[in-house]
This record gives sequence, structure tokens and C-alpha cells, in this order.
Amino acid sequence: MQDRLVETIAPYRDRVDYLEIRLEQSESTAITFRGPQLDAVDRGFTLAGGIRACHNGGWSFVTFNGLAELKERIEEAVSQAKLVGKETTVLAPIEPIQDYVAVELGCDPRGVSLAEKRRLMEGYNQLLLEFDRRIQTTSVNYRDRFGITYFVNSIGTCIAQERLDIQAGFGAIARGEGGFVRQGYESFHSRSDYNALLGIEARVQGAAQRAIRQLEAKSVKGGQYTVVLDPYLSGVFIHEAFGHLSEADFVYENPRMQELLTLGKPLAIEQLNVVDDATLPGLPGSLKYDDEGVPGQRKYLIEKGILTQRLHNRETAGKLQEKPTGNARAINATHPPIVRMTNTAIEAGEHSFDEMIADIEEGVYAVRMLGGQTNGEMFTFAAAEGYMIRNGKIAEPVSDVTLTGNVFQTLKDIEAIGNDSVYLNGGCGKGGQMPLPVSVGGPHIRIKNVVVGGR
Repeated sequence: MQDRLVETIAPYRDRVDYLEIRLEQSESTAITFRGPQLDAVDRGFTLAGGIRACHNGGWSFVTFNGLAELKERIEEAVSQAKLVGKETTVLAPIEPIQDYVAVELGCDPRGVSLAEKRRLMEGYNQLLLEFDRRIQTTSVNYRDRFGITYFVNSIGTCIAQERLDIQAGFGAIARGEGGFVRQGYESFHSRSDYNALLGIEARVQGAAQRAIRQLEAKSVKGGQYTVVLDPYLSGVFIHEAFGHLSEADFVYENPRMQELLTLGKPLAIEQLNVVDDATLPGLPGSLKYDDEGVPGQRKYLIEKGILTQRLHNRETAGKLQEKPTGNARAINATHPPIVRMTNTAIEAGEHSFDEMIADIEEGVYAVRMLGGQTNGEMFTFAAAEGYMIRNGKIAEPVSDVTLTGNVFQTLKDIEAIGNDSVYLNGGCGKGGQMPLPVSVGGPHIRIKNVVVGGR
């Protein structure tokens, strides 16, 4: 396949400034339960791809569903790029690469029967339904997908990358005596081994436990508090509120953000380090090469409180005269790659959790995320769970905890960074491409003067 694509692209190399072909072969399984009912079972096999061409700064993107039409689609991509290009093509230079990246498999889900996968998910679903009479309904989702993506371009790169994703999500919705509802959620991900989903009964039931705990919670009193975020919420915060601002396609089109996000500018307390690391083994956002053939890297977005790097594809790196960072990613080969995060996290600090809360007379402990939104530098997040902190101890549970603020002020209001950093799997949305596999991570962090809203 690699040889065939190289032969196909060869006659077109000199007709445009840049040309690439991505072709993906994949097979997938999906199983969904809604409450006690089996909602869907899907099996899919695909062979599809996309062609990008750039000429005089103008881009075209054309998809195809079979190799028979490949040459015709390349002609379309070339002609369309020439039609729209009216400037100068600026792409950061990279070295051509030839490589084949294989998955190191444990238990391959393609060797597990559909009936066995259904039995496993049905058993976990039953655990949630039977956990407590107040559990009203559940949502259980399983998906595995194995794909090989072939990538060739006009500078001589030829890469094939295998990828396996095994995912499961478990949701529980509980109803209280007043008719209000609360929800809990737990998710799992493996890049290599179906058996990672075996024997996880206690963690699955954690989704129901969280929903039930929140039934006993009263709405938090709105105000300004010292807030401690758990590792999941601190990871989501840095991903959503700051990570997206670091994506250079957003920066170079926004003069105000170019001013706010000048490299070398102090943005946070000196103890804060933020990384985007594609090289960590086994995480959803990990990759050897991005979708432009640039090697995945570990980047410090913030180092010792200073803005040190941003995330690039080849075009944004060229236009901002910086180095490409391996962050051009597409949800699959029928979508064009855009600048996306990989595994984004706050690095661990020095403080234990007990130290962080010891001198808080009244504060809020926010756990996991229920939802949220960002608008430029402003953010609002709703925590899935909340607890009051009173006189240095975790106290009663509270609900309706929403956190609002300006990300640049919040980064300066961090008072302590925990020593317990972890990564958790997630899915990111941008430009109509979601959920792109990513990881978010961090330790517990303590922030002063956070506006907390209740019901």
C-alpha cells in the first residue's frame, strides 16, 4: 500500500507547492446499553482517505472512498488549490521520514467474540442498575477500533501507523426524593489490551456512588472561595482554559491573543509548569508522528510560570517563524488535520493534599467536571461533585458548583500545586472534529479568590 501511494503521488509533486495523501483502513465494534435495554450493536469496516494540496497559500481538501478514484481526486485537489491560492505558501521545513509504526498488542479485541463483549458490558450495566434503588437509568458504551493510516507527501515522507483504541464509558443517573437528578460517570481506555476492561467492577460502581452521594448534597452558597481542584478537574481546566489558547491557529489569526500570548511573557506563578506530551506511552493522545508526518514531542507550554511554547502545524509554525511541534491531528483520514493538543497536563508540585487544605477556614473542593465552556480567556466549569472545606478538613457535600474566572488571572492566583499528578483519558472537540482522543492531567491545585456559583 505504501509503495502504491508513493507511485501515485509522484507525477503530481511539481504541480503544486505541497501535496499529501492519507488513507485509512479500519475496523470497529460499538455496543451501547441505555438502562436495561441493549440500544445498539455496530460493526464497521472502512477504507477511506483525504488529499490535501496547497498552492500559492491556498488549500484544498478532497476525500475519497476507494483506490480506484484516487487519481481523479488528486486532480481535483490540485486544481482547487490553484483556483484559491493567491498568496505565498509558508510551511515550516521538516525532514522526510520513512517508517512503519506497529501496535504492541496484549489481548487483541479483534479476537474476542461480539457475544463476549456484549456479556461483559451487560454485566457492568447490571451492576449499575442494581447498585441502589435510586438509580433511575444508566448509559454504558463500549468501542474498539483498529486502524492503519498510510501517509505520503510531496517532500518524500512515507509513514504507516497502526492504532488501537479500546474505550468504555459508564454513566448512572440517580433521582432524589424531591425529583431532582444527579449523575456520575466513569471511563476507561486502552491502546493495546482488551483485558484492561476485565475486573473493573469497583471502578464501574464508582459512577453510581458519585451519583448517589450528590443526592445528599445541598446547593453551595455562591461567593468567592479558595478552591481546591482534584487532578481530573485541574487537567480539564488547563486543557480547556489554557490549552486551546496555545493552539497557534487560534493565535496567529487573533491580534489580541498575539499580544496576550507573547512568548517569554510571565503568565503564572513561578512553580507552574504545563506540558503537552505526545511521547508518553499508552495514552489516548500519544503518537509517534502527527498527521503531517512531524514527530510527536514533549513541549513546555508554561515553564516556571513563563510562556515558552505554543502548539503548531507546519503552516502556523511557518507563519509565526517557530518550529513545528507535531500537533497537526485529524479525527480520521476523511478530515483535514488541524492544530490539536495531545496529552496536556500540569506537572506535579511539592504539596500533599492535607497540606493544601490545612489552613483553609472555608473553601470548596471541586471534583471532576460535569460540563463547561470557554470564551477567549474567560471560562465557566461545572464540577461533577463538590465538598466544603471547613477548618482544614473535607466537610459536607455540596452541589451546583460552578467555577468562573479569567484564565490569566487564575494562573496567577494558584497558591499550591500537589505532588500527585495523574493522567486521565478524554475526548476533545474542535472544528467539527470530535471526540479526538486526548489525555488531561495534573495534580490537586489550590486557587484563591475563585468565583463559585450555586443554584
